[in-house]
Amino acid sequence: MKGHIRERSPGHWAIVLSLGTGKSRKLKWHSYKGTKRQAQAECARLVAGLKEGSYVEPSKLTLADHLKARLEQWETSKKIGAKTAERYAELINNQIVPYIGGVTLQKLTAIEIENWHNRLASAGRKDGKGGLSNRTIGHAHRVLSKALKDASKFDLVMRNVATTQQPPTPDDEEVVIVEQDRIKELLGKLSGRSMYPKAITALFTGARRSELLAMRWRYLNLERKTWEICESLEETRKHGIRVKKPKTKAGRRHVSLPEIVVDALREHRRAQLELRMKLGLGKLSDDDFVFADIDGNPRGPRAFSSEWADCAASIGMPDVVFHALRHTHASQLIDAGVDIVTISKRLGHANPNITLKVYAHLFRNKDEKAADAINTALANLGEA
Repeated sequence: MKGHIRERSPGHWAIVLSLGTGKSRKLKWHSYKGTKRQAQAECARLVAGLKEGSYVEPSKLTLADHLKARLEQWETSKKIGAKTAERYAELINNQIVPYIGGVTLQKLTAIEIENWHNRLASAGRKDGKGGLSNRTIGHAHRVLSKALKDASKFDLVMRNVATTQQPPTPDDEEVVIVEQDRIKELLGKLSGRSMYPKAITALFTGARRSELLAMRWRYLNLERKTWEICESLEETRKHGIRVKKPKTKAGRRHVSLPEIVVDALREHRRAQLELRMKLGLGKLSDDDFVFADIDGNPRGPRAFSSEWADCAASIGMPDVVFHALRHTHASQLIDAGVDIVTISKRLGHANPNITLKVYAHLFRNKDEKAADAINTALANLGEA
């Protein structure tokens, strides 16, 4: 197995690979753009691939076409859910294809990936007003790498070049919580509104929005003060609103309910029954959603988020996003000294490491409080 290069025009080369000898001898041609030294290095790499058995036939398949095909396969085979497929499609269509989608799959290089990262960082926003965050660039990179891993698996490329060029390190993003002195203000302003029981439940259980909207009366035991979280609500453009099971076993869990949540849910049920009687809809069934629309259908996550944003703005607290209630609950547990395993289980995290990663800064603050308490105690001893 041998190979050599021929210059076709300045900067353009033909790499000729020779397989076999005599009558069985075959030539394989590759086009290459670059310097002579680079062409020679590429020729050597291809020859080595032939010897090692990792050589792949030339193909004009573009990266865009490969990404589209893999996304369809991932969703069809249920390797990813509908919501994840929708997010992948957004990343592919907005962050990958417009920049490097036209590149032939086999000719994608690490330097092109590096340049792609830089372009996203400097001018990657759809509105043209600046770049994307390192976190978003990382998400796009992982989709690209996943697709290239498949390409390598099916002998479409010799290697996954995305593994040789890592995305920028995500910026540290401390979670936003509602400070203790604002919680009372928030609940006071929400009192009497339809959003109150939803906010109370999220704030004192740490439930996700999708879990809250999938809550049914049969999953609640207000006498025992427990809620079995075993479903979540998903909304996609393709499938609309649908109920699904948790992604992980940890997502299915029993959560204890404090008195304030039990009282809010009982009052909500009473108000719901009164409304149904006025509308002639009859009693509630155990299968009914707790926070349903007037017609009994589950409230869509997007509509709910808009409803919360309007509500928060109307009470003068537009900076409080709904997900901050979940973070605030975690913060309360950490401040109360609850162990990390219990917190992780209550939040539905797959393992405590996820909890530690998300709330690392809150644990650091907790340690600082401990140090302050010790200093105060020592000072008091000194005064004695």
